[in-house]
Amino acid sequence: MAVNGADGARGPSVRAVPEGDNRERMICAECGFILYDNPKIVVGSVARAGERILLCRRAINPRKGYWTLPAGYLELNEATSAGAAREAWEEARARIRIEGLLAIYDIPRLSQVQLIYRAQLIDEAVAAGPESLEVGLFVWDAIPWGELAFPSVGWALNHEREARATGDFTPRSAPPLDAAAQLRE
Repeated sequence: MAVNGADGARGPSVRAVPEGDNRERMICAECGFILYDNPKIVVGSVARAGERILLCRRAINPRKGYWTLPAGYLELNEATSAGAAREAWEEARARIRIEGLLAIYDIPRLSQVQLIYRAQLIDEAVAAGPESLEVGLFVWDAIPWGELAFPSVGWALNHEREARATGDFTPRSAPPLDAAAQLRE
């Protein structure tokens, strides 16, 4: 389907509430096609090598130069755990073994749902991929807390530590956000 643009191409160009729906959507006036613009799914991992955690310094915006977990958007036709493993490879050339789901973070302001997994590095040979300036394995006290890219990175690090300490591997969720934190995410 063509997208309605300056060249007059056809496609969803009318904003209206489709029959049987309860919210406005973009609709093609000619064929009735409805464009459902839904939230993005982000997948990633807290990957460990013993007591060290893999972090990546972002080479792209937003938050270029800040540290994050290997994570990114889920691709079409991809399982969430496979997406997390792919992101670890793309961003840190890391091969990981997924252990289980750590957390589901709803971030409505960004229309994102983040699924973060617990993982083990299969080997410690990691290197920056095209979306990372550098990568590193950090012990807890060396994590660059003041340089984390997003609040959800800190949530995941703390949730993973708590799960390991307590043996409770029930998936976590995002803490209530204050207005300042919502602006940073």
